[in-house]
Amino acid sequence: MTLQKLMSATRKGVDEFHMIPPGACVAVGVSGGKDSLALVTALAGLAKFHPSRFTLKAITVDLGFPGADFRPIADYLAKLSVPYRVEKTAIGKVVFEERKEDNPCSLCAKMKRGVLSNAARDWGCTHLALAHHKDDLIDTFLLNLFYAGRIDTFLPVTKMDRTGITVIRPFLYLEEKELVYFANKNPMPVCPSGCPADKHTCREDMKILVRTLAKENPDIKAKLFGAMQRSGLLNRKENDTITL
Repeated sequence: MTLQKLMSATRKGVDEFHMIPPGACVAVGVSGGKDSLALVTALAGLAKFHPSRFTLKAITVDLGFPGADFRPIADYLAKLSVPYRVEKTAIGKVVFEERKEDNPCSLCAKMKRGVLSNAARDWGCTHLALAHHKDDLIDTFLLNLFYAGRIDTFLPVTKMDRTGITVIRPFLYLEEKELVYFANKNPMPVCPSGCPADKHTCREDMKILVRTLAKENPDIKAKLFGAMQRSGLLNRKENDTITL
């Protein structure tokens, strides 16, 4: 995937769901993984000509895992002319040592979003962009279905009541394999997560399930995504219930 195609798919998500109003200041949550680095790259390009004339900043949440080095990310973002800051936290210690969570991802994600949202607000931003893509949307749908018994997934646009920040997910129309291809063709300073639970989660089980189903039904992702679109799941208001 070329940068032009990445930006085109990103703009489709931004425009279809009215993610970025005129004059918005958008903070991108940059974890150091391929997805978030691709997102800040795409939005930096889009900001140059998008009619909303939005501005862009980037924030990394340091979870406190040993060996984390964000200097390559800082250098990369400087080349993109994107202001950058790192928020140091003890989230890793809280989740894995103090709370000893059996399912650490949920708590970790909630705490990270809180830090990102607060940092974005304090930095004068109105929006927070996260790099969740189509595969994440499908995985979340299946997790809710199998483990919570409900029809639900994350929304493309969500308002955070406590901070007033609007969370947006511009990669809604991009699959993970496309982002892998982009990362392989466009050098970015991808950093290992350092998370002890990496690749050992229920979400990873959902990814394996979808890959297995795709062997018999290659269009399984398109069908699941289409079902969510047709049901109104992606266009519902927050707290609405979808009945299928």
